[in-house]
Amino acid sequence: MIFTVNGAAKTFDIQHLIIAGWTARDMASVQEHIDELAEIGVAPPSTVPLFYRASNLLVTQASQVEVLSADTSGEVEPLIIKADGKLYLGIGSDHTDRKLEAYSVAHSKQVSAKPVSTELWDFSEVADHLDDLTIESWVDEGEGWVQYQKGSLANIRPLTELIEKGNLLDGSAMLCGTCPAIGGVRRTEKFKMSIHDPILNRTISCEYLSKELPIVS
Repeated sequence: MIFTVNGAAKTFDIQHLIIAGWTARDMASVQEHIDELAEIGVAPPSTVPLFYRASNLLVTQASQVEVLSADTSGEVEPLIIKADGKLYLGIGSDHTDRKLEAYSVAHSKQVSAKPVSTELWDFSEVADHLDDLTIESWVDEGEGWVQYQKGSLANIRPLTELIEKGNLLDGSAMLCGTCPAIGGVRRTEKFKMSIHDPILNRTISCEYLSKELPIVS
């Protein structure tokens, strides 16, 4: 995959995909997310955080993805990529089948593409102010963009901790957790997300469409 890093194109070979779940720093927030998903039938995790494995083929920069269910939705997450011993930070969506999630979170992670940004930051440039970074997402339910998520990385376990516990190898991409959905988890075709660095005054943005395929039997 080709990403832009500091204005230059760089090729990354994504061999492993890890999805870190239940990563809120405040355990009350973890419980809030557990309760949020319990409303749609998702069983609580065995431990927190958890590091789910999924196919590297799910990582995509496509502006449109196809899903098999009317029960999928996106969620904004920091994206860490490790390559040649270096770390990079971007943004991605852990697009998930919520109905399947009620059966198995691990299985639900495997059935939807994971759209990611085309731009990355050198992790070393943000390592000293990670808690100042913010992530946001918006959905369009037919009347224009409305805020769907908003949070600070200060609300997520330190990314350095997740990197260590997730055992990132070269060629790994990891989605690092999210923040609660404003108004509850729900399906929309249009999804937009960003990560903002107020210290260096820059933003990475990404948006995509998820189109439903017909279900035949």
